[in-house]
Amino acid sequence: MEQSGDRPGDVGVSESAARAAQDLRVAFSLLRRRIREVSETPDQAQAQGRTPGGEQGPAQDLTPSQISALTLVSKSGAATASALAAAEGVRPQSMAATLAALDQYGLIQRNPDPGDGRRQLVTLTDAGRERVEGTRQARSEWLARAFEERCTEDERQTVIAAMALLERLTRS
Repeated sequence: MEQSGDRPGDVGVSESAARAAQDLRVAFSLLRRRIREVSETPDQAQAQGRTPGGEQGPAQDLTPSQISALTLVSKSGAATASALAAAEGVRPQSMAATLAALDQYGLIQRNPDPGDGRRQLVTLTDAGRERVEGTRQARSEWLARAFEERCTEDERQTVIAAMALLERLTRS
């Protein structure tokens, strides 16, 4: 096995493994950024010096942390603000501010926790579910169109095979 040895963490790792890891991190970072751009407002894009790629409307005026929290509530179902803060790795005060904004947009609702009346459970409203699903749909459609327009059938099959390998990595 050829050793890369150019970084301290690479000791005992082949050059191809180090390169695959680096290339994958870069590609996923760029892809994540592009997918995020698909659903941002023109004002958000302009503030970042980019051409807008998404829809317009009041629900689109969410910050990345608000979008992240909204998606987390969607995945979690009913959750407390402190559980959401822990899952996002932010302070409870930061999550409270994020949830207040989402509440103001009418995207979440808070109800008493049946197990502990002092706490509130956060869930999505119908508008919140529509927002999450609309964003997910727009991003999925963009990615499918990009594969269709920019890749050959053989290249798409290569991506499918690579995804199976990446899935295997997540299980180890």
